[in-house]
Amino acid sequence: MNAADIQKTNLRTFVIIWASQVASILGSEMTNFAITIWAWNITGKATSLSLIILFTQISRLIAAMFAGILVDRCDRKLLMILGDTAAGISTIAIFILLTTNRLEIWHLYITAAFSGLFGYFQHLAYSASISALVPKQHYTRAAALCNHVGQFGSNIIAPGLAGALYYQIGLQGILTIDISTFAIAICTIYFVQIPQPVVKREPEQQKLWQNLTFGWRYILKNPSLRSLLIFLLIFNFLDYAISGIHASLILSRSHNNTAVFASVQSAIGLGGVIGAVSLSVWGGFKRRIHGMLLGTVLSYGCMVVFGLGNLPATWILAGFFTAVFWSSISSSEQAIWLSKVPPEVQGRVFANRYLLTQLAAPMGLAIAGPLADKFFQPAMLPGGILANTFGGLLGNDYSSGIALQYTLFAFCGVLLGLSGYTRSKLRNIELVIPDYEVNNKSTI
Repeated sequence: MNAADIQKTNLRTFVIIWASQVASILGSEMTNFAITIWAWNITGKATSLSLIILFTQISRLIAAMFAGILVDRCDRKLLMILGDTAAGISTIAIFILLTTNRLEIWHLYITAAFSGLFGYFQHLAYSASISALVPKQHYTRAAALCNHVGQFGSNIIAPGLAGALYYQIGLQGILTIDISTFAIAICTIYFVQIPQPVVKREPEQQKLWQNLTFGWRYILKNPSLRSLLIFLLIFNFLDYAISGIHASLILSRSHNNTAVFASVQSAIGLGGVIGAVSLSVWGGFKRRIHGMLLGTVLSYGCMVVFGLGNLPATWILAGFFTAVFWSSISSSEQAIWLSKVPPEVQGRVFANRYLLTQLAAPMGLAIAGPLADKFFQPAMLPGGILANTFGGLLGNDYSSGIALQYTLFAFCGVLLGLSGYTRSKLRNIELVIPDYEVNNKSTI
């Protein structure tokens, strides 16, 4: 088989895998939406919703400590199947607990941690396989498809579908749909071939610790990669501090109107798909760093409007444009890493990149709910310490505190994007670091 035929086969494999993952994501997003409604109805606290995300992220961080070694040395196809299978088992566990009337909020924390742990193996193996399936000039397009078209496309359909079905078939019926989509994803991956990178033989005496820290040392020895790492560390803290109260903001401001919540989430999904599809057609900026920094400024700017808004129409429009610009951030950032890091070490480097940049995520999630429940909400009620200062802008009811917290963190995101242009090592990262030399050798 010549190089052109291999490339066509690999691209076809990429599309097949991507399509199966879209189906799986759709089922997962329907479950996430339904669980959010269930948890909010049970507790009515922002902390409960943020803790579900927190336990997911902590387990992913634990996985990132050693997942890179496995992805670089083990069958990536097997790891993808393992991740989807574990996520399916978590959903089945929730289903059994629900049908026996034993489901409690803390069960969701455990299943979130379990699926997050193995889900990271699936995600890393999938991400590291892109460079083996897609030509380098299409990395930004592929990253847009993988990271956003499927995710945001599901966000268009899942909220409305789950919202309509929740009161017809209940959480139990939605979980059944989710289990079916996991089965589709697992079967699809089983029947395709995924190229494996050639693993370089390493000295027998090389210690496990050297392998575990390889990605860290690879990144930290390069000043521009260090600058990108610091940027992403702050970015993720703000991102998770906001996402931890996103659902609580909408539900509290809309008086628990699930139809409004579904509409906003669908608008965000539509914006993400339009942004990702546009990016995949256009290909993004020639210098991808502009896509990341400008995307950060514009996306967080829209979040500021979202936080200040108190009408569904405002949330829908602001959420839509937030997602449009959001696609450019991670797609551009992912394309930079894919073009600068050789495929044979991407598993370890990407895992350690994730671990280092996501260290702030648990902190953001851990403070998001309690900060809203214990400080911002009481502070914005009549007589509160912030009531007079911001009350005219956001009101003085139960939801005003969450809105203020959301807006302040979003504004910090705008400042972060602008500050990126003041750092020459970050701004010129693509000029400073050469692309890796293409090695067409791989095993299937």
